Amino acid sequence: MFVSRRLILLATSVSTALILSACQPTKDNDDTDPNATTPPVTDIVDAPNDADADNELVGGENIADESQMTDILRDYTKSMTRMHDEMMIGMSYNDPDTAFAKSMIGHHRGALELAKIQLKYGTDEEMRQLAQEIIAAQQVEIDILNKWLASHPDTAKPKPNTEAMQQAYARSMDVLNGEMVLGIADPVPDMAFARGMLPHHIGAVEMANIQLTYGTDDEMRQLAQDIIDGQQMEIARMQQWIADANTDHKVKETQGTSEADNHQQSDS
Repeated sequence: MFVSRRLILLATSVSTALILSACQPTKDNDDTDPNATTPPVTDIVDAPNDADADNELVGGENIADESQMTDILRDYTKSMTRMHDEMMIGMSYNDPDTAFAKSMIGHHRGALELAKIQLKYGTDEEMRQLAQEIIAAQQVEIDILNKWLASHPDTAKPKPNTEAMQQAYARSMDVLNGEMVLGIADPVPDMAFARGMLPHHIGAVEMANIQLTYGTDDEMRQLAQDIIDGQQMEIARMQQWIADANTDHKVKETQGTSEADNHQQSDS
């Protein structure tokens, strides 16, 4: 099926790009001004929304086949692409604290987009409420990160632990993207949100733990811990919702089978 192949190619493209990026030697530019300020986050250019961007991700597939994707899957796929591109920029920074801040902004913006897609297509009240809470909480953290970045420019050269930090991010994102691709492909909108947001949150926790391993800035380390504490609670909430939804589905299937059997017995 084309949609499945497209999703697999997306996951492979995103994951491979992240790994290759992290393994590349960081640019050593002696002409860089150590006092230069970090470019404003708002200057980051999002991935194109047009068909050409999607065409690149699927390795030259005919873009006309995009019509086979559902609207919600198309929205989720474009959101993941934008998140990936912004996080790639963040992970290339020399200072681990700055890399964490820049990457987490991209990651949080991705969460906001996922939540807005849920509000557009989802109907389950608990998942819609969770989406609203994610938007409110992560927008606050984006503002904190932007404020911190305004006074914390990147370093001119990589720090001793920069390469290890980048490789750790790449490993965590490889798993994150694969799981998210599987999740957002679920045909039930509320389940697609839960299954897509779950690995997204797990990825945030992984990123925060990497910050605690390699970062040294007290404010960013505290924010990382806050992210771990807050998102672990939401992870448990989504895991429980998914388990309950799957149980309800199995019960309904069992009831339907029993009713069909009873009907056949009565007919005989």
